[in-house]
Amino acid sequence: MNVPKEIYYAGGCFWGVEEYFSRVPGVLNTISGYANGNTKDPTYEDVCSGRTGFAETVHVVYDPAVVTLRILTQLFFKIIDPVSVDRQGNDRGTQYRTGIYYTDEEDMAEILTVIAAVQKDYEKPLAVEFETLKSFYPAEDDHQDYLKAHPNGYCHIDFSSLDRLKVRRDGTVGIRTDVNDLKQKLTREQYDVTQNSATERPFSGQYWETREPGIYVDVVTGEPLFVSDDKFDSGCGWPSFTRPIHPGAVTEHHDDSHGMTRVEIRSREGGSHLGHVFSDGPIESGGLRYCINSASLCFIPLSRMEAEGYGAYRDLITSS
Repeated sequence: MNVPKEIYYAGGCFWGVEEYFSRVPGVLNTISGYANGNTKDPTYEDVCSGRTGFAETVHVVYDPAVVTLRILTQLFFKIIDPVSVDRQGNDRGTQYRTGIYYTDEEDMAEILTVIAAVQKDYEKPLAVEFETLKSFYPAEDDHQDYLKAHPNGYCHIDFSSLDRLKVRRDGTVGIRTDVNDLKQKLTREQYDVTQNSATERPFSGQYWETREPGIYVDVVTGEPLFVSDDKFDSGCGWPSFTRPIHPGAVTEHHDDSHGMTRVEIRSREGGSHLGHVFSDGPIESGGLRYCINSASLCFIPLSRMEAEGYGAYRDLITSS
């Protein structure tokens, strides 16, 4: 197991939010509490008065080797009304505002890509706070695991989105996408490559000779995979990279298809087939060549990264 990470979600009454995230594979612990207020050691009654500035919040501790922060945040948005101000379900008041509070600045980029994607679905601006965690106080014992102790207790959360989670053979968690939706979203070649591990013909893909600065993301999920700084011309006819955007962005799998022994590369969250990795890359850059199908990728040019929600990754691109 990797070193556990943490994130804090405010989604209205914390009873349901805590129970929801406790059911997600890879979540190690959940604690209901009060975040980002202006007093010390608040009680439930204090917070309900609306005068403390605290939001009912759930502290989520998770194993990033099993479930990613992007997936957790996508799930969070499935259980809230993100444009509602100080109201979720039947509950009203500033303590029921929505928010995402982080303790690691490196988490900002992943969260921002999800926020940007969700915003596209709404005309109104999202009402979800996004800021560093300033303070957190665990709630009283009778508020911890409340719905486990009171199965018929009040809950404004719809748990049905958990049915779309899938645990792969390697133990990682993904979100199941409807096949018909995928076929409508993707071209036939994109579907065959990402879902059926097909391979596009060399020198035929859209990006094999793209030199423009920017970021390459999974065509299915939008998760960041590679940046232009790590792209090089290998002469093989497919986009080639010396490394992924970060080590956890892709997963490796043994592949002995077509009479060959290779290492297949898939996207971490979507599980999309991307291509293969070989040990004949530039020695000065680590010696690896990530040979990737264009059909698995969507390229976001540097000039569009901010607008598309990938602005937090701009510093990774130094060449222009």
